[in-house]
Amino acid sequence: MKFRTIAASLALLACLLPSAQANPPGAVIASGVVPDEAARAAILSRLREVFGAANIVDRLEVGGVVPPPNWADYMGKLLTENLKEVHKGQMQVTGTRVALKGTVANEALRQQVVSKIALALNPTYTVDNALVVAGPAAQEVLDRTLSNRIVEFESGSATLTAKGIVILDEMVAAMKQIGMPKVQIIGHTDSSGNRQANVSLSLARANSVRDYLVSKGIPAESLTAMGSGPDHPVTSNATAEGRARNRRIEFRQTG
Repeated sequence: MKFRTIAASLALLACLLPSAQANPPGAVIASGVVPDEAARAAILSRLREVFGAANIVDRLEVGGVVPPPNWADYMGKLLTENLKEVHKGQMQVTGTRVALKGTVANEALRQQVVSKIALALNPTYTVDNALVVAGPAAQEVLDRTLSNRIVEFESGSATLTAKGIVILDEMVAAMKQIGMPKVQIIGHTDSSGNRQANVSLSLARANSVRDYLVSKGIPAESLTAMGSGPDHPVTSNATAEGRARNRRIEFRQTG
């Protein structure tokens, strides 16, 4: 009788599965095949201990595989608090081969995570390290691209000016560069005039920005629009210069 080699896959912190959107934020997906129910229970118990029971999604299957000696014990040693430092990652164990990928905050953490994994295993195991150090945070890139500039509109309307479009074209390039994260587009106005009218105008402008970004290839589902009107000024509305600064579009990363 032929048996499959063991292949247990654990996706860590923002899983890589297509159905990730249906899972809670920070979900940890345990999938693959384990040799018996005891191994499955031990792995799930350890995952719940490390990451919290509410965050674990169980997709493990049981049977049809022959594990290396003491495999379940080694899996328990692999699942440590240190793995919380890995984001948008995946750890796949196939027999005595461990493949780890994802991002960490710095080089020291990258080496630390892999070192602890290697020390937890015996010499028959090999570790493929595909961890990378994260680049600048998405919000940092968005802020740097906007660079305190104002996305301009025609007076009293939600029609973008040519200068406004130039800035948005740069924002499109930045969003594509950082993997098109989820972004909330927030419209703001100064305090002149009726508050409710200003709220409506700020929302219309945020939606105009959203529509333009979508037309340039940013997924519609990754963008939301909100109108704050005059409620969140960045400076006093007492001067023309201050009012101009308060009439702005804000890009806020949400995921």
